[in-house]
Formats: sequence, C-alpha cells, structure tokens
Amino acid sequence: QVHLVESGGGLVQAGGSLRLACAASGGFVSSYYMGWFRQAPGKEREFVAQIKLSAESTVYADSVKGRFTCSRDNAKNTAYLHMNSLKFEDTAVYYCAATRDYVSDSRLMTTYDYWGQGTQVTVSS
Repeated sequence: QVHLVESGGGLVQAGGSLRLACAASGGFVSSYYMGWFRQAPGKEREFVAQIKLSAESTVYADSVKGRFTCSRDNAKNTAYLHMNSLKFEDTAVYYCAATRDYVSDSRLMTTYDYWGQGTQVTVSS
C-alpha cells in the first residue's frame, strides 16, 4: 500500500510561484507514474500533470502548459509540481496520485491507484 503526502501549498500572489511536494512511503516513486490533479470549489477534480518513469516524459493540461513542471527525486522518494506564473484560477486543492498502469489515459482519475490527501493552493489576484 502506497501512502502519499502532499505539502507546499499556501497563499501566493498572482504571478508568484510555489513548489508542491508529494512524499511517498510503502512504494517507490521511481516505479510509478505520478500524477497531479486539482479541485476548485464547486468544480470537478481535473487533471493537471503527470510524470512518467523517465523524468523527461511528462504530460500537462493545456491550462498549465508552460507554467507548471513535474519532477521527481527518486533518492527522496518524492515527486514535485513546480508552479510558476500562478493565476487566480489556479486556486484549488491539489492532489498527487500514483499508478503502475502505464497504458491507460494519464488524464483519467480512474487510472490512478493511490491518492494523497491534498494541499490547498490559494492565489490572490
């Protein structure tokens, strides 16, 4: 059973940056595709980004492409979401997720087996 814990959320002004971390236990991030999702108040949870086994292989939602970057540190067993040029509409609870399903659509919540508890990101305009 993989346990994921997100951290790094907080309040930031528009245009600012944050780095979210997703620390794993009970499994190694090096063998999982790590995904990031977010859920704004009153909205459904949506896909943000995914990093595959290779650090160079990533997928991003159009809304964050060019501003957000996924990375992983296998030695720390942690995945990261680097968020730059934050906008008010990026305000949401951010969740990390892990999967060994290397085939299914990375943008679907059902692809992922393990989820963190979420961390709040609030961007002030």
